[in-house]
Amino acid sequence: MNTSAQFEQPADNNVSLKKTYNQWFDVIPAKTSALVDQVHRLRYQVYCIENSFEDPNIHPNCVERDEYDARSVHSLLKDRSSGAIAGTVRLILPAPKPEESFPIQGICKSPLLSDPKMFYHGKAAEISRFCISKGFRQLVRESEPSGASASDNPGPAIDKQLLMPCITIGLMKAIVQMSAAHGVTDWFAVMEPSLLRLLTRFGIYFKPIGPLVEYHGKRQPCYQNVEGLLARIKTERQDVWDVITDEGRLLEELRRKVNTPTRHQRVLTYRRALPLHA
Repeated sequence: MNTSAQFEQPADNNVSLKKTYNQWFDVIPAKTSALVDQVHRLRYQVYCIENSFEDPNIHPNCVERDEYDARSVHSLLKDRSSGAIAGTVRLILPAPKPEESFPIQGICKSPLLSDPKMFYHGKAAEISRFCISKGFRQLVRESEPSGASASDNPGPAIDKQLLMPCITIGLMKAIVQMSAAHGVTDWFAVMEPSLLRLLTRFGIYFKPIGPLVEYHGKRQPCYQNVEGLLARIKTERQDVWDVITDEGRLLEELRRKVNTPTRHQRVLTYRRALPLHA
């Protein structure tokens, strides 16, 4: 997960975290060409302008794309009050040749990345382009203490210091939502150590699967099983679990998706059921 955000410490008011997220943010799946264009333009702003991760000269028309976008799904996190986009994230889905699936396979040699179970019995994906707009963060800092537009968000005023942690939580919800839609059971990522530290404050733990690598700065290759990660969050931070699973709805959707046999699996089951002799 390569991100430019300078992550801030989450507030200690756990109850308010859930309330703040639901009041202020929406996850928007990028299912139209217009929304995908917003994804690429935000990535250009973050990766080419705000940071020097990508050369703007090789990304014409102010959009940042790469070869993995063709088999990725994308989401945006939108501020309900202003309509501004706070961040974006994508899931890279497996390739027909598993060994050519993910960017992490070029920088990490963990056996997990060549384990057939990750690509056939389950379904792995790489979390990627997890980024937060510096422009949006600046708007939050410059807003009134109760938020950018309290009149558009009826209810008690909420400390704006809670909004930044909610962006991270919202992007994690987007990842869970995309995983549920596509039956993703396992995640790989290349994360900033600062992001890993922040996520643990929310009860979100990823396992390192190799040494730090130089990848737009120092990054940690890591892995986690989706159900295992969500189970630990529920134990440690029920409020975070409620947000990122939509109070369990997305987890149930994922389980249904994973337990629904594919056409290939149904054919194999049928063949195994045939008698050995006519």
